[in-house]
Amino acid sequence: MPDAVASPPRIARVAVDVPLAHLDRPFDYLVGDEGAAAVRPGVRVRVRFAGKLRDGYVLEVGDSTDVDARLAPLERLTSPEVVLTPEVARLVRAVADHWGGTFSDVVRLAVPPRHATTEKAERLPRPVPVTDAPPVVLPRYPGGDRFLAGLRAGEPLRAAWNPVPVHGPAGDWPGGLLDAVAAALTAGRGAIVVVPDADALAPLEAACTRRFGAGTFAVLTAESGPAARYRNFLATSRRDVRLVLGTRAAVYAPVADLGLVVVWDEGNDALAEPRAPYPHTREVAVLRAAHERCGLLLAGHARSAEVADLVERQWIVPIALPATQARRLGPAVRVAADTDLALERDPAARAARLPHDVFAAVRAGLASGPVLLQVPRAGYAPSLACQACRTPARCPHCSRRLRGERGRDGVAVVCATCGPVRPWACPACGDTRLRAPRVGVSRTAEELGRAFPQVRVVTSWSGHLVRSVGEQPALVLATPGAEPHAEAGYAAAVLLDTPLMLGRADLRTAEEALRRWLGVCALVRPAAEGGTVLAVGEPDARALQALVRLDPAGFATRELAERRETRFPPAARLVTLDGAADTLAQAEAAWRGVPGVEHFGPVPLPDEDAERLTLRCPPAHGAALVAALREVLAERAARKAPGSLRLRVDPVAI
Repeated sequence: MPDAVASPPRIARVAVDVPLAHLDRPFDYLVGDEGAAAVRPGVRVRVRFAGKLRDGYVLEVGDSTDVDARLAPLERLTSPEVVLTPEVARLVRAVADHWGGTFSDVVRLAVPPRHATTEKAERLPRPVPVTDAPPVVLPRYPGGDRFLAGLRAGEPLRAAWNPVPVHGPAGDWPGGLLDAVAAALTAGRGAIVVVPDADALAPLEAACTRRFGAGTFAVLTAESGPAARYRNFLATSRRDVRLVLGTRAAVYAPVADLGLVVVWDEGNDALAEPRAPYPHTREVAVLRAAHERCGLLLAGHARSAEVADLVERQWIVPIALPATQARRLGPAVRVAADTDLALERDPAARAARLPHDVFAAVRAGLASGPVLLQVPRAGYAPSLACQACRTPARCPHCSRRLRGERGRDGVAVVCATCGPVRPWACPACGDTRLRAPRVGVSRTAEELGRAFPQVRVVTSWSGHLVRSVGEQPALVLATPGAEPHAEAGYAAAVLLDTPLMLGRADLRTAEEALRRWLGVCALVRPAAEGGTVLAVGEPDARALQALVRLDPAGFATRELAERRETRFPPAARLVTLDGAADTLAQAEAAWRGVPGVEHFGPVPLPDEDAERLTLRCPPAHGAALVAALREVLAERAARKAPGSLRLRVDPVAI
């Protein structure tokens, strides 16, 4: 009897969890006979690497290898669950290459930690989403019907949507997003909706439950806890659900036959990952839409320069009402000059630091409902200065800026490091009196309480959040991003100290300020119902003019034009390298080999024993620059060079 032909060995290509740049590639391992049938692409395994047992993901399984040496065997199969689909693995690789990171760094963002108890739990059936409700929001906008029709037909359409910032049907952003989701689900495909934080996720989740039914979607967010997060992740990877809602990491969800990716509030800096390699969710969604040829919807009350660039290049189409029509549907927006002359006209206005026109609007708004006042700073008196010479007040021991805090015994002068400071004298003129150049939300609430003694005052900031207020008249003071939701919308809103919002030394200051202000407008009733928004500041500020016109698209277009003139992102690729001076010098040969690269610095980093080198190049050479710098990181890691070198590509803060 002839000998049986031996079957070829099975080879698994494994992405080992080793975050070292010179080891950022798959490694081949021999699959043994025991449990071989369960070893397939996407499962977790344990392998021996450099003498230690490490976790990894199987990327491919085949019968050949390019390695000449004898292969090490897989130690064991950690779990038969496929948690890293081929589509997500390709996306992880693309994100790592784009931002100069490693596969290991990015896959930690994409796949949550394993929760064995949840994995072994009984698999419960999930209901099918009900998608027969007609769309009600997107058809109000030019191009909305065409976008929905294309999604229903399975076309990979891409759009940028700017809903009218108003508390009303035209500003129902959860409804508009779910119009697009329903179209994708009707086509038999999946959808992902990403929002920046839990505050945005709550109304979206409630709207999704009303429209599609409870249990028809999965929620992926770190706030859910490890068990609930992994349970919802498994429901997605097992194809029990086709719709995923969540925060940043949800953009990597393993949704089968993906038809649509939605990112809400796409300019929000909360969508920028704070861990290496620091990818931005908006750009990850763009990469995924391109790789998987699925629909894309980048939405928000404001529009970033990055989206404006995609619109100008016709890679994405806008869905928005003309500014004139948006003004008819939105609240009435005006600018009130913050001048001493205006304050002199009304003693009550001076008590509350409000110009006369704003004070009158607050009184009118209180007649029909709550009034919102946005105050840029938390606390009581975030900064202090000498009353006589205006010199900033600093701690006599550590030189940190002093602040005022309201206590039981009055206002105390406090240093964040040394505590209460008594007594204090100005080192420049010797005066002991202090003034508050800028005041926080607590002191503003105190002053308004005196001006409106019969009105309830509500304060909300990051350490004391108020989620919602009722329909009764009230003064609601909040810092940016902490504004409570009003059940029937605010009757009026006031944006205080707008020059402070525009005074930060950052490339995106005006863009971020406008985004915050439009978010306030979205909480206010339409002008037809008396809704009013007043901004206290300089009327000629470009961001305030865009706010008055309710024209985020026009503002983004002009912002993009200025970025092109000054060669800032997205008109250029910007890369920063942080490290010691000699370390930065070692990287010089790499970046000098890329055409069109400009360098700035290095400059010392505050509070760090390191320097920062900034590199800039045309977008066409951005990939080459990042690849060259990744080779430097790999070479340093391979020879275990001392010191650190941190690479950031297109950082959010510039």
